[in-house]
Amino acid sequence: MTDPIGPAAGKIWHYLQQNGTASASRIGKDTELDSKVLQRAIGWLAKEEKLSFENKGRNELISLK
Repeated sequence: MTDPIGPAAGKIWHYLQQNGTASASRIGKDTELDSKVLQRAIGWLAKEEKLSFENKGRNELISLK
């Protein structure tokens, strides 16, 4: 099995570049990524300092730095 996290991170980065700020659930729905792969890829991008996180009410919004 190939590691899906790198391609998923690229998909998330391109999604945010094209669509702007979004919640993880919106990104998951729109990209159709598996929830575990989605969370791992978000973690990878966060570790690489590519993402910003903002809490709005009960939602956490993700955007590119």
